[in-house]
Parts: sequence; C-alpha cells; structure tokens
Amino acid sequence: MKVEVTHLTMSDYLDLKESMLEAYTQWGAYWRDHQIEKLLKLFPEGQLCIKVDDKLVGAALSLIVDYSKLGDNHTYKDATSNYTFDSHTPDGDVLYGIEVFIHPEHRGLRLGRRMYDARKELCEKFNLRAIIAGARLPRYGEHAEKLSPKEYIEKVKNKELYDPTLSFQLNNGFHVRKILKGYMPGDDRVERLCSLDRVD
Repeated sequence: MKVEVTHLTMSDYLDLKESMLEAYTQWGAYWRDHQIEKLLKLFPEGQLCIKVDDKLVGAALSLIVDYSKLGDNHTYKDATSNYTFDSHTPDGDVLYGIEVFIHPEHRGLRLGRRMYDARKELCEKFNLRAIIAGARLPRYGEHAEKLSPKEYIEKVKNKELYDPTLSFQLNNGFHVRKILKGYMPGDDRVERLCSLDRVD
C-alpha cells in the first residue's frame, strides 16, 4: 500500500468530494469546487491531502489567522469569515484547521496522525505559535445527562472514557483551550471545544 501526504490540487477535487460525502454521511456536507479553488489561491501550502495508492482518501485544510482578532469566543463562521476564507492573513500568528477527515474505509491506519504531523511541520515552517481547531465531542451525547462537558473532557483526558475525536487530538499533543457552544449552525446537539497545540 502506497501512502503519501501531499498538497491538494484542483485535479483532486472529485476524489475530495467523494471522500467527504462518505466521511459525513449524516450531513451530506462537502466543500464546493469554487471554495477549494479559493483556498488554493489564498494558501496553497495549507491545503493537504493524503492518498492511498494515488487516490485521495482524506484532507486537512487550514488558514493562517490573527488570533487576537478572532478571540476565544468565536464560531466557525467567524473563523472562516462566513465561509469566504477572507479571515486568512499571511502575517497572522496561528494555523487554523478548518477541516480534517478520513474516508471511513481508511480509518484506523494512522493516516490522520500523518496529516497532523504535516500540519505541525507547516506551523513551524511559517513560524506560527499554535494550531487551533474546533472539534466535535461525538460521544458526549451519550453522557450528557450525567456529565458536564468539562467533566466529560476530564474523563477522556484521564482515559476513563474514549471519544474518537478528542482522544485522537489529545494523543497528538493538543490541549483543550475552551468549550464553545453554538460553534456551528445546525449542530446544536453536539458540544464543541477549541483545541490548541503550541509550537515551541
């Protein structure tokens, strides 16, 4: 099996769309071609994908932002300037992850870790102080009646509970910065958090 982390190009778009639809079957969400085209124009280095045997099976998309303008109490809409990506600022201080996914058939192969490692290298290359990303707590709903989001996060940190997203991020050196409510529209049932990885 040939695995490669590389920069996304428009020629990858159909595979990107297919993989996103498989990864997000519950939402049917995917980035439109004009959005990917704009990301590639604004910040080509920040748009990464992973290919298995030359087929795209995952992606990690990002912007550089001035975090002092964004602040801790932001939404996804704020981070992406209402999905226009005009929040991208080449002289900003933080790499903001706006997307990461792996096709379901290729999960469990540590492909996500490879993309996160590539993001860390990108952060160092541009001399940025941190990587920030909003993340779902997909299994919090199973415990919401008994645990607050903060209590749930502590139990995941202590490995008393497993959360596919949070456990993965913690294992990749990320730290929970703040719990965010209303981070994305239409996703009110799921608590979200903002995670931080400092690059020293």
